[in-house]
Formats: sequence, C-alpha cells, structure tokens
Amino acid sequence: MVSEEQIRQWAQEAETGYDAQELKRRGRGRPGRGAEPMQVVAVRLTAEELAAVDAIAEREHISRSEAIRRALAGFGA
Repeated sequence: MVSEEQIRQWAQEAETGYDAQELKRRGRGRPGRGAEPMQVVAVRLTAEELAAVDAIAEREHISRSEAIRRALAGFGA
C-alpha cells in the first residue's frame, strides 16, 4: 500500500526534476544472481502445479521463481 506521504514525495521529486547521473549509476534491469549469466527457461505447469508453487512461495515469503529454483536445487541433491 502506498501512503499519501509517499505520493507527495514522488510528486515533489517529479516536479523538481531527476538527477540524470544518479539514474545512470543505478543501472538497468534486474540485479545478477552470480558471476554467470542466467537464462530464462519457459516451463508449462498445470493450474494445480502453479497453485502449489505459489502457495509455497507465499508461505516462505519468496518469489515464484525462487521457489522453483529451490525445488530444483533439492531435486539435484
């Protein structure tokens, strides 16, 4: 949930302008997870499988992707 104060701060920041150099330093895209580049892999899941993954992710307070990575890590052990 976004507070009224946060909206006011964002509006004020937009009105005063942004520091272009600071934005460039932040970089683009998601941060890396290691030294090696990662690959995106498409996997088809049934509605039940996806619901199970989402339930685990919610319970563990992790993303869906992290839940799948952990499951795969356990499979390889």
